Amino acid sequence: MFAVIETGGKQYKVQKDDVIFVEKLAKEKDDTVDFKVLALCGDDGLKVGAPYVDGATVTGKVLKNGKAKKITVFTYKPKKNEKRKMGHRQPYTKVQIDAINA
Repeated sequence: MFAVIETGGKQYKVQKDDVIFVEKLAKEKDDTVDFKVLALCGDDGLKVGAPYVDGATVTGKVLKNGKAKKITVFTYKPKKNEKRKMGHRQPYTKVQIDAINA
């Protein structure tokens, strides 16, 4: 059984006991979080919501909040001697999927 969930403007295909990295959520470590289900596939076939499947949720446990590795952002304008170098670390939340409730 798997489900397609939506969080942070992105979609993820998840199964029980999967660990996913999502956009940062306002939750602390060991909190539970519920996700909206876009599609659900089980023994009885595929159910697609419009836009969400009624009565279906995916429950997960927050393992940690953190920041991804630093990336370098470099912008410049040619022939103007104008350049800028910046770094960025994207915040994330690491979630373990506990249950898919159909």
